[in-house]
Amino acid sequence: MIDRILSVAPMMGYTDRHCRYLFRLIAKNTTLFSEMITSSALVFGDQEKLLAHAADEPVVLQLGGNKPSELAFASSLAEAAGYQEINLNCGCPSDRVQNAGIGACMMEKPDLTAECYRAMVEAVNIPVTIKSRIGVDKNESYDFFYNFISSLFDAGCRHFYVHARNAILKGLTPRQNREVPPLRYEYVSKIQSDFEEAHFFINGGIKTLKEAQQLLKSYKGVMLGRLAYKNPILLHDLEKKIFETQPIDILKIISIYREYMEKENSSGTPIRYMARHLQGLFHGIPQAAQYRREINEIMIQTSPKASDLDPVIANLKTNLEKKYAKQAI
Repeated sequence: MIDRILSVAPMMGYTDRHCRYLFRLIAKNTTLFSEMITSSALVFGDQEKLLAHAADEPVVLQLGGNKPSELAFASSLAEAAGYQEINLNCGCPSDRVQNAGIGACMMEKPDLTAECYRAMVEAVNIPVTIKSRIGVDKNESYDFFYNFISSLFDAGCRHFYVHARNAILKGLTPRQNREVPPLRYEYVSKIQSDFEEAHFFINGGIKTLKEAQQLLKSYKGVMLGRLAYKNPILLHDLEKKIFETQPIDILKIISIYREYMEKENSSGTPIRYMARHLQGLFHGIPQAAQYRREINEIMIQTSPKASDLDPVIANLKTNLEKKYAKQAI
């Protein structure tokens, strides 16, 4: 069973398996999402590499696609690879997904989306969920959102992660799509009241720990995005409020991740794929920008090793010891 009260959103270029490994050391209960993987990539690509993950459970594989048979096959691979849930992306507005007719484009095709959902559910024994926006382009009415959710509810879906903004397919970058379209949390509140048997988890515009806590009073769960990546310790802070988890030893966690990087590097994984995820741990400490630059300088070197990061890691540990000297994290 997955407790979806707190989750980290799928973020392209961020929530890879190394990021999730580090996040899981920090937050034991938070549901973690993979980056979106297209069903066609799993059909025709390196399945073992795309599905690789370790010690990051509970973890959700997010799929993008619009072909029921492909999505069913990809879902079966995900289940076999040990994922606890599969999520269908119906919210990404990037040019790449638009060209493939997937992501947010699926909201304009509710019948096809429902067909895809049913095919995925029939292929696996683990939960299949949906992540969407509340509308697309000028389709801003609540009725548009309602009709999309209704088609999936009729198909059997009961768990929805909702970024409470419209997706603007032309004229805005993916980053602007996370900030420019107005937030309409009230749409998520209303859809929850209209479909009481379903569970809706709010995403979008959450910038502080306090905001996340406040939203949890009104919604079934919250999904954090860049906020969690920029300051991953915040995930543990939230878990302490929600699950009453025990304090963590952040210095030990950094040491464990250092060993992980060395092991992965010896197997051929470039250091740059892993070191970049350390940058969020510098949040709120003196000279954070300088330390991040040092990490970046190491990552662009030719064949850097984990040991090249040791001076930066030592500074990180020293600063974190000072920051949390009088309190348990």
